[in-house]
Amino acid sequence: MKRVFLIPLILSAIALTACNDNGRLPSSLVNNPNTASGNSDLSKLPVISFTSTTHDFGDIFQGETIKYSFKFVNKGKSDLLITSVNTSCGCTIANFPKTPIKPGHEGYIEVAFDSKGMFGFQNKAVSVLSNTQPSVTVLYVKANVKRTLS
Repeated sequence: MKRVFLIPLILSAIALTACNDNGRLPSSLVNNPNTASGNSDLSKLPVISFTSTTHDFGDIFQGETIKYSFKFVNKGKSDLLITSVNTSCGCTIANFPKTPIKPGHEGYIEVAFDSKGMFGFQNKAVSVLSNTQPSVTVLYVKANVKRTLS
């Protein structure tokens, strides 16, 4: 009978400690200049500038996993925050910086494409969500997947 009362007590303690705000970034880092009037000041926002938004791997063999790092620079006047990176396919994964990128500093978004089960021309989109205007930048990886001779 004591276990019945102990389990809810333990679960409540876990829930309360999991809800602290220690992992949050300060709200002062985020600046949304959009207003209902349409007047906006974009001059103080971060600007994400990629060296290239498309990478073509060319011909690859079915089953290969290939990677590419998209280089970017924050050309704006405030810290760049990448909130998430979404891919168009489960065959593509992306890693991105989880910390703010200072103005003038650079970073990389690493994209890995697994060609297992694929054949022919592949074009995969990677959507980068950040505190820029516009808030979404789309990157693309392309490959022509050829069958192996096994």
